Amino acid sequence: MFYKASNGKIKIDNTFVNYLSFGSGKKNLIIIPGLGESFKLFSKMAVPMAITYKKFAKDFKVYVFFRRNDLKNNYTTCDMANDIISHMDELGIKSASIVGVSEGGMIAQYIAINAPKRVDKLVLAVTVARTNDILNNSVDTWIEMAKKKDYKNIMIDTAKKSYTGKYLKKSVKLYGFLGKFNKNIRYDRFFIQADACKSHNSLSSLNIISCPTLIIGAKEDRVLGFEGSIELHENISNSKLYLYDGYSHGVYEQAKDFNNRVLKFLKND
Repeated sequence: MFYKASNGKIKIDNTFVNYLSFGSGKKNLIIIPGLGESFKLFSKMAVPMAITYKKFAKDFKVYVFFRRNDLKNNYTTCDMANDIISHMDELGIKSASIVGVSEGGMIAQYIAINAPKRVDKLVLAVTVARTNDILNNSVDTWIEMAKKKDYKNIMIDTAKKSYTGKYLKKSVKLYGFLGKFNKNIRYDRFFIQADACKSHNSLSSLNIISCPTLIIGAKEDRVLGFEGSIELHENISNSKLYLYDGYSHGVYEQAKDFNNRVLKFLKND
């Protein structure tokens, strides 16, 4: 199996959470994906994820935690963070570095706030401490499409907002194609997570975060802007900020040096 990749499942309350693991390092790394995970239950993605994040597999034991399969109404990013803390307990993970992307970054903030001793290092990529007009407009557009069960146009609009240049043209075609595969779409999970994005506000508690933190934003981010990255940096004392030029929200996929930048931060003492 590639990089010791495996799929796992944890029972929580009356439902389950799917997670992936790979890598052989002695240190733990937790990756928390964004809002896009809400549409489907990614239960068999260990090998593709291991290939995508293979740069981390040598130095870390990597866990990718998704949200619980069945979410309660009004479930918040703080609730989702507490779920991951309980998953760490279940798997015997005393501490880990955490990489959170977009909504995953919102969740990661609350893990570092609610359990600061459990977080070694923190990476917050294309995310915010509180909602803004750009984010609300993006999420509201997707909510309206989701009400019509228009998964194809959600995917196309996501691509248009997330990428730049030649990568944008390729992604619109690819996402439009993938959007045709609309079976087993979990709109119920999407609505709850979309509301959680819109209600997220950790600003007043960011001063609790004490671990070394890398904040990455994109100056052309059309999903939530880049000002939120600056605000995070200004309110997390032990943080570094890097803003990419020429990239939008999907910088973590499009920028060739993104994973190297994150890995260098995680490995440096």
